[in-house]
Amino acid sequence: MKFITIEEHFESEVITNEINKVTGNLVSGQVSPEMFQYMQKELPSATEMQDTEKRLAFMDQHGIDMQVLSYGNSSPQNLGPKISVALCKRANDELAKVIQQNPTRFAGFAVLPVGSPEDAAIELKRAVEELGFKGALVKGQFENKYFDNSFYYPIFEMAEKLDVPISFHPSFIPEPITEQYFASDAWSDVVTGVFSSAGFGWHMDVGIQVVRMILSGIFDKLPNLKIITGHLGEMVPMFLNRMDDTLGHWTTLERKISDYYRTNVYVTPSGLLYKNEWKFLLNELDENHLIYALDYPFVKPENAGTFLDTLDLTDEVKAKIAHENAEKLLHL
Repeated sequence: MKFITIEEHFESEVITNEINKVTGNLVSGQVSPEMFQYMQKELPSATEMQDTEKRLAFMDQHGIDMQVLSYGNSSPQNLGPKISVALCKRANDELAKVIQQNPTRFAGFAVLPVGSPEDAAIELKRAVEELGFKGALVKGQFENKYFDNSFYYPIFEMAEKLDVPISFHPSFIPEPITEQYFASDAWSDVVTGVFSSAGFGWHMDVGIQVVRMILSGIFDKLPNLKIITGHLGEMVPMFLNRMDDTLGHWTTLERKISDYYRTNVYVTPSGLLYKNEWKFLLNELDENHLIYALDYPFVKPENAGTFLDTLDLTDEVKAKIAHENAEKLLHL
């Protein structure tokens, strides 16, 4: 069976070096020494993020026909506009070079200078129309503003106009939230760091952001806007009915919260190949809105190419999840 995975991450040595010139290695300054040591040990190295030969070998081993690449942690998105506007453009050009070397194996999501939404919209248009990118990926927040803020409207307006999706990806959450919800003297900085990120906090944060997008009414203004959310829906699918029964009664939205989610949101697993969770998603969401993703090289499941065979799916549904939904959404 053909497989397309759409949340697969890449870094450019050129862009990482430019970011570090400005920030002095931002990540190491954001976390404790213990957490930084954990990250150095557990996360993919810069070499692995930048490498394409090992990436292609992994794809061949597991029958992955195409990866849709986006910038990983080393992204210029959240730098100030004076730097990010030019650097995001350069980053997209660097990614385009990688795609051009293997155009049948790779596609791309743009990185955008979200601190200047008008420039971000212009860069999204350039990336789609000139570079052939299939949408954009945004990470976390910018200056503690979620993307439902009207400040960012030009980005989403352009995405709808171009008929390309915006993918929402986790990133570091604000320190006060980490301290309030995830830190304790009862455990180490590493436990706090993982609890507030990949262990729980990142997913809670992106899930809240997706719900905020719905509550903001943006899908009433831009009914054809499409967004992608990973990690099995970032906890939101479990609460769709609950939100309809409670929160939904007090909004001025034209439809139920769950209707927007099931219509405008596409969900990927981000490499979380858990059978029970998948069964739940298949019961709750439209099979046409589920798209395969592995989160390479952060996640490299040994059953990447065989997992769908373990689910009780028809060949038609497997084909939709494995490649057809991605092809339709991304115009591949």
